[in-house]
Amino acid sequence: MRTCTWLLLVPVLLTQAVVAAESPHLRLPVNAYMDKMKAGWIGQMVGVGWGAPTEFRFNGVIMPEDKMPEWWPDMVNQFAQDDLYVEMTFLRTLEMHGLDVSIRQAGIDFANSGYKLWHANRAGRDNLRNGIAPPDSGHPAFNHHADDIDYQIEADFSGLIAPGLPNAVIELGEKFGRLMNYGDGLYGGLFVGGMYAAAFFETDIEAVVRAGLACVPEGSQYHECINDVIRWYKEDPENWERTWERIDEKYQLNRDYRRFSCSKPDDPFNIDAKINGAYIVMGLLYGKGDIDRTIIIATRCGQDSDCNPSNAAGVLFTILGCAQLPERFTSALNPERTFSHTPYNFPKLIEVCGQLARDAVQRAGGTIETDPDGNEVFVIPNLPPRPPALEQSWRPAAPENARFTDDERAKIAQAETSE
Repeated sequence: MRTCTWLLLVPVLLTQAVVAAESPHLRLPVNAYMDKMKAGWIGQMVGVGWGAPTEFRFNGVIMPEDKMPEWWPDMVNQFAQDDLYVEMTFLRTLEMHGLDVSIRQAGIDFANSGYKLWHANRAGRDNLRNGIAPPDSGHPAFNHHADDIDYQIEADFSGLIAPGLPNAVIELGEKFGRLMNYGDGLYGGLFVGGMYAAAFFETDIEAVVRAGLACVPEGSQYHECINDVIRWYKEDPENWERTWERIDEKYQLNRDYRRFSCSKPDDPFNIDAKINGAYIVMGLLYGKGDIDRTIIIATRCGQDSDCNPSNAAGVLFTILGCAQLPERFTSALNPERTFSHTPYNFPKLIEVCGQLARDAVQRAGGTIETDPDGNEVFVIPNLPPRPPALEQSWRPAAPENARFTDDERAKIAQAETSE
């Protein structure tokens, strides 16, 4: 192993985060934060690049081992993946308007995006362009994809800029996740973001998964699903294929767990957030901290088999930190190329996330101190997550009748759907 060479803006010797469950504050050296945050982005790029050739080619079946692509270092350069550039739209909104940006401004910015979209993202953006303001743009009354995977694949940013701050993750989800999702579709993003927030402090993978789960309301099918995977893993910690079968039986074949699926209950294609979230957890738990095994298992589970290893690898790489990554995952990364539909190359992306993290820590009541050696340290309030109220897409609350004003609609360049 070696460092990420040009990626590191600080010495390789990193002071460790201080974790104490009973402490009112968590301490995280800023250089350690930057190292882990960079690694989280690289993990997303590695996971989506490695799994991309297999996406939705294996639905309702385990991918045969010999169909897993071989890793090549250039596969890290994923600058045209919606798994990455959509969430950078949200980062751009935060960069331009700050963490207190309104959900309506977030909706205007998303409506003005120019890339092609699918499922909940597309339906949500169509709604926004047609004047349906958030949160109604993601409400099941107007969005028949509300339980789909979309915010789950885009929520990585929320934890990467909110180290140790699960409630900031939840707040960001309420702002950006509701542009296109509701209920379990929203909860998938809160779960993923919560895992990232914990990954800056926790090295035990099951603990990281449980930290993400603590951001999801109990009683939801999403909470039930992830809790099932943890339980089945503990019952059979070596045979991931058997756990996959149990997931398939309950969350693929049982119609009670596909009540708001955008595909027919007997369709093997399943883009529901729950089952794909289960496959993220399969990679993390059965991967046992091994990068290759984590990505391969998350990919071989099938369905959205580039998004799921992207989430899993992003979380694992954040736990490990950039300085601990093998060269084959970092050596070919292009620092100059710009992510599609964004103003960001990799160094600029890292810079923006670093500033937003500083803002998030201070906004949450934390501070940035200087240690005796002159190094900056985040001092972060250690608060338990406060999950949102339980929602179910097949039995939703009444929509808010939220509509953009004429002045707001004038700010949307594409006033109607173009797809």
